[in-house]
Amino acid sequence: MVTLINNEQMKKGKLITKEFELSLKSMETENTLDLYFYRPIAYRLACAFRDTKITPNMVTVISIFVGAGSGYLFYFNQWIYSVTGILVMILANLLDCVDGQLARLTGRKSEIGRILDGLAGDIWFTLIYVAFALQLTHAFGTAWFFLPATLSGLSHLVQASVTDYYKTLHLYFVGKENGREFRNVEQVKAQQKTAKEGLYKLFYLLYEAYTDLQERLTPALQRLMKTLHGRYDDDLPEALRQDFRRQSCRLMKRYIDLMTFNGRTVVLFMVVLSGYVWVYFIYEGVVLNLVLWLTIRKHEIMCRRFGERVTGNEFG
Repeated sequence: MVTLINNEQMKKGKLITKEFELSLKSMETENTLDLYFYRPIAYRLACAFRDTKITPNMVTVISIFVGAGSGYLFYFNQWIYSVTGILVMILANLLDCVDGQLARLTGRKSEIGRILDGLAGDIWFTLIYVAFALQLTHAFGTAWFFLPATLSGLSHLVQASVTDYYKTLHLYFVGKENGREFRNVEQVKAQQKTAKEGLYKLFYLLYEAYTDLQERLTPALQRLMKTLHGRYDDDLPEALRQDFRRQSCRLMKRYIDLMTFNGRTVVLFMVVLSGYVWVYFIYEGVVLNLVLWLTIRKHEIMCRRFGERVTGNEFG
């Protein structure tokens, strides 16, 4: 039986301070590798940066450039380059953790920062897919490998979008403060209209398309959210919150976490070290898309059931 994460269990054998917890969105949405490796290191770096002029957005931009280097290194298909590329990618993800934790510790949060943070991983993997395609084109003398690379990139975009959406949704059920980042497309459109011209406007247009895709893929969830807002506004009954979080945690551990950075890079790193990078196109395009389909299907069934329970006045 899956239960909500017990903070005392998470602290067993490891000192976790209250400030460290506050630097996280929620312990419930963190997977094991994040909670015990990336996040503790990132927390210490965030603490070191918070009294400096370094902003969360600066860290995000640095992480994008660092992560881009892994694609360049993976192109060579040589052990020393592959190991270095893996270490560079781990560093990039570490910095990607720092920006969010620094923002929460200092209160310097922004919508642009959230959008940039979401784009970082997409940029890293896009360059990795291009590097794989170039490597295979050079090895086999055909550019056809750009087709699976493109399909992998599109698949990654959808998978990352759905993963982020479900994790942000979970935060909404944790509490009002935690769920502030959960937006619908109408809210994003309103923000986009008031955004500054130029790069800011472009970021919001991308965010609008991103959110629109998320909503189109989750019709039952959209109906549930409309029902909840109509009946409870944002003051959800505690029994509903707890039950939804419990079932959402189960889906995260079984399916959703496989599509996160940590979930996919376990396979990516093994493939890169083996030298058979074409295998990752199969993993991305077949295995992870199957996981995506199962995740959406099971989450939509869960949302329909919650909608029926709310309509039946089970939660009061």
